[in-house]
Amino acid sequence: MNLHHRPVTADDVKAICGFPQNAQELFFMFPKAQYPLTEEQLNAAISQRFDSTVFELNGDIVGFANFYRAERQGVCCVGNVIVPPHARGKGVATFIVETMTALAFERYEAREVQISCFNENTAGLLLYPKLGFCPFAIEERVSPRGSRTALIHMKRQHPDFASADDQ
Repeated sequence: MNLHHRPVTADDVKAICGFPQNAQELFFMFPKAQYPLTEEQLNAAISQRFDSTVFELNGDIVGFANFYRAERQGVCCVGNVIVPPHARGKGVATFIVETMTALAFERYEAREVQISCFNENTAGLLLYPKLGFCPFAIEERVSPRGSRTALIHMKRQHPDFASADDQ
């Protein structure tokens, strides 16, 4: 697989807006957005976030992510993670999370990377612990259908800063 990443460009935004297939997928990616995702909503998020990144496979955009918090020598929080349906189950999400984690550790010298996942997002809940993320908090939210849902916050510490009880 020839996966690589680069900064998002204005030309990428329309394609990324087509990734969420329904209100629930958009909620998992971008809880504050209204379905369908519009270029205006995504551009607003990009302008307020850090390192908005697209992921490509053989020239095709197959993913997107960014940081909604990026503290030098502190915490970086990964958000807006999305993989379009045609690219799911091929290791793209793993590549995205590992790339963003490495970026946080290298560019920001982050001590910790955080990622959050809704309880109904089974794929994310199964993936993130495999990549070294451990749950540390649960926050109640309201789903697009108006029901209660849990947002599970997970973290992965930089190996140089991990304490014995975190390993």
